[in-house]
Amino acid sequence: MTWVQLTGRAWEFIEPYLPYGAYGPYPERLRQQFEGVIWRFKTGG
Repeated sequence: MTWVQLTGRAWEFIEPYLPYGAYGPYPERLRQQFEGVIWRFKTGG
């Protein structure tokens, strides 16, 4: 696990608050996309 990956426990806490739209994000990739957002804020990339 890298420093931008969420633990299973943290993901279980966050997942119910994330929206699922009609056109995305895809539920199977939602965790990867959310971790990408975290990476952007932590690195300023």
